[in-house]
Amino acid sequence: MESVRSDAAAQAGDSALTVKILVAGGFGVGKTTLVSAVSEIRPLRTEEALTEKSIGIDDTTAVASKTTTTVAMDFGRITLPNGLVLFVFGTPGQDRFWFMWDELAKGALGAVVLVDTRRLADCFASVDYFERRGVPFIIGVNRFDGAGRHSPDQVRDALDLSPDIPVIDCDVRDREDAKRVLITLVEHIMRTMSGSRQAVTY
Repeated sequence: MESVRSDAAAQAGDSALTVKILVAGGFGVGKTTLVSAVSEIRPLRTEEALTEKSIGIDDTTAVASKTTTTVAMDFGRITLPNGLVLFVFGTPGQDRFWFMWDELAKGALGAVVLVDTRRLADCFASVDYFERRGVPFIIGVNRFDGAGRHSPDQVRDALDLSPDIPVIDCDVRDREDAKRVLITLVEHIMRTMSGSRQAVTY
């Protein structure tokens, strides 16, 4: 993983190891909230107000208080205790902004797919995107008020996921909880990369 380094860090002479990751999921699932909660810098947001034009397109039934939406990306940075620097990119959640995904995914080593168990089908497209491209990902089950509680195995079965993909419960409004999600992803990426090297060796 030492070869994974941002151009900006290299140009600045920064020796810190940096990794790009994505935070994905459906509309209003908590992507912007996670990036904002963990970032050690002022997060970059590209949010616009929801307008009448979104009626019938953006389903706000389960997130009635939501008044804005990400139209390009969110960006934050966090340094983990081991010195690893994560560049965290939040993806837009609506289908009409999916043209952004391929650009955002360039150079990303892994992803967090956030889910709301009240709208589980909203994350299917994100899961399919990363599975098709072989990008390691984990599932973060964001706790929403009024949402039922389900075990990780129940969520994994509902999403038809491989047993090796971590599924963790979280509240992305809490910085330590959101950080735990990212650490879980990094550990999953390292296991995946280690397994790939062993497969090549043998």
